[in-house]
Amino acid sequence: MAIPNRKVLWPVLALIFLPVTLSCSSESEHVRQEPVGPIPFSTEKAEYLYQFAYACIDKEFPHKPGHVWADGSGLMSPRERHPAFYGCFDWHSAVHGHWTLVTILSHFHDFEHREDILQKLRANITRENIQQEMELFREDDNRTFQRTYGWAWLLKLDMALREWDDPVAQELHGNLAPLTELLSDRFIEFLDVLNYPIRVGEHPNTAFGMSFAYDFASRYHPDLARKIETKAREFFLPDRNCPIDWEPGGFDFLSPCLQQASLMTKVLPDEEFRPWLDAFLPGLLADPENVLTPVVVPDASDGKLAHLDGLNFSRAWCLFELGKAMDKPQLIQSGLDHFDFSYKLLDTDEYAGSHWLASFATHAILKSSE
Repeated sequence: MAIPNRKVLWPVLALIFLPVTLSCSSESEHVRQEPVGPIPFSTEKAEYLYQFAYACIDKEFPHKPGHVWADGSGLMSPRERHPAFYGCFDWHSAVHGHWTLVTILSHFHDFEHREDILQKLRANITRENIQQEMELFREDDNRTFQRTYGWAWLLKLDMALREWDDPVAQELHGNLAPLTELLSDRFIEFLDVLNYPIRVGEHPNTAFGMSFAYDFASRYHPDLARKIETKAREFFLPDRNCPIDWEPGGFDFLSPCLQQASLMTKVLPDEEFRPWLDAFLPGLLADPENVLTPVVVPDASDGKLAHLDGLNFSRAWCLFELGKAMDKPQLIQSGLDHFDFSYKLLDTDEYAGSHWLASFATHAILKSSE
């Protein structure tokens, strides 16, 4: 089920959206203060989103390896090198493609495609496959492979399996657990030697990795949780006036300012977080609609430009978190605007985005209702 070509749709949607974002009347501001509901995680949405990940997790090519070969002796196909996570163009997208399918099954126990999905999950997340995945991370040349973006998504997958009340989930979690423990330890080791946070809008962003890892660690790995709490304060507590008006960069799928705020909602108590956020993002809190508007992808077939759809989704989940933490319905409404803008344009025929965007959309849906 493909959405019509965005080259026709996005200019129309942009024109429709523009007057809304520029409206600053007192009447519209009053409306924005009304309670804002979550995005329904409906069966219809699950049916739509599952197809992206289902078609992707065993699609071996095209593939972007991302790791180092010390010599020619170790050259392998993606499936040979990564028997669990070889699909979806790259390793981390394969991981969060698995997370998407697990999440859908855990929310919809009678999902129509349940057995087909389970067959793929059980074929990929085996004890033997995970042991082979671990071998790559143990190579001296690849100890930093997927740091920290892929590590964080692996922890998310582990968390989803732990919290899915199903015997199959227990089996898959048991198989995945050794890799989870290895990457948890690697995360702590990395934070121990990282003196300065990485503040880009793409995969290496430190706040994103710490935020996702903290979701897992705060429940299941106390040592990692404490390390993230300590480093978050060290890295980000002194920050003021984040230049959110500099965003986005042309290839961003993460907002450096919002990802940092997302992390701090989790590690700071309320009495510390509120004054910190007032100083860190004063413009956003005063008038979110004039600071952030959904971004447009000029060419969805370009893998880097397609990142901007992911930015709309990741902004959305951060805005949901901030809106609830600060009791600001207008932030939640801004998140809904961002979500809707890119959700309408998801396209199964554009592999540059379809191999990963369903995961971001799914995560945003879940965050809207937490």
